[in-house]
Amino acid sequence: MRCDTIWRNARLATMAPDRAGLGQIERGVIAATDGVIVYAGSLVDCPSLEASKTVDCDGRWITPGLIDCHTHLVYGADRSAEFEQRLSGVSYQAIARAGGGILSTVTATRAASEDDLIAAALTRLDDLLAEGLTTIEIKSGYGLSLEHELKQLRAARALSRRRDVTVTTTFLGAHALPPEFTDEPDGYIEQVCTVMIPAIAAENLADAVDVFCESIGFSPAQCRRVFEAARAHGLPVKIHAEQLSNLHGAALAAEFGAQSADHLEYLDQDGVIAMAASRTVATLLPGAYYFVRETTPPPVAALRRAGVPIAIATDCNPGTSPLTSLLLTMNMAATLFRLTVEECLIGVTRNAARAIGRHASVGALEAGKQCDLAIWDIERPAQLVYRIGANPLHARVWNGQ
Repeated sequence: MRCDTIWRNARLATMAPDRAGLGQIERGVIAATDGVIVYAGSLVDCPSLEASKTVDCDGRWITPGLIDCHTHLVYGADRSAEFEQRLSGVSYQAIARAGGGILSTVTATRAASEDDLIAAALTRLDDLLAEGLTTIEIKSGYGLSLEHELKQLRAARALSRRRDVTVTTTFLGAHALPPEFTDEPDGYIEQVCTVMIPAIAAENLADAVDVFCESIGFSPAQCRRVFEAARAHGLPVKIHAEQLSNLHGAALAAEFGAQSADHLEYLDQDGVIAMAASRTVATLLPGAYYFVRETTPPPVAALRRAGVPIAIATDCNPGTSPLTSLLLTMNMAATLFRLTVEECLIGVTRNAARAIGRHASVGALEAGKQCDLAIWDIERPAQLVYRIGANPLHARVWNGQ
């Protein structure tokens, strides 16, 4: 078999679903042609291969490229002043009700140009790329008008032209109530459903639609309207649910076959059962849990028992998780939520791919998938979860390059 590149003398953590655990292979080989894996397995079973380039990995570990499946990477300014307020004892809810929180970022994002947003986001993206990231989901939700939501989504799309990375975009118009619609949430939801979603779908700027189902966000009935509009335009849905209270948003999302339900600290058993039935991914966000000092962890044991796929992500955003490290996110998930090493690593690869609807093309080292690799200077995969503040990445490969 002729191929472009062979990586040999490697140890593989394939994350392949048909292999046990992390799908580990000693004396592993990966071969790729035109950016696609044509072989990933043991040297013993390897077919005869010829390549233009061969890379000797010197026994290093290779995992799939990492995937951050929940971020708000594109935004204006930061919210360090609110961080100081929270350190003084002011709650996130109180800050939001006083006009801070998401709305302060809305003001800054509206004032920023598209180029400004791209430049600021690139610095955050580069932090993630330096740790082996190859795919990222980026939400809008800081524009809250058609003009500025389009600007955010275009900026997010532009990042994939500035860096070697796969970007998926999510429209999060139902993130907060904009100042123009104070005390008119139904009127704003009408704009989201009848103006924003059709325009964004027409420009093919979003791969999914998200909502913030919460007491300081939108009601389940309002979120249902958004999901129905998304479905009418052929867009899959996601949800921020059960972060601060239990409004049964996860069960609602599961009813619509949602790709993921995210946060989930207050998820109940009915929500778990609904997610399991729909194969909706539970995306846990330990950075936000840590930063906002939450004390109720998501029901990890119940999710495990029900077989709900678990992903983890940075939730990179200016207010509740200014986090740009998937390695630290894994450590937080292990220490705060008691996830295992296996759950953490699958959570930023195979299950993260499922959470953004890309599991057919990325997230595991398998023939037919895009050749996205992270090559690590480690002795065992657990070190990727165990160490704090270290970055053992040796090389990052995106699309075979």
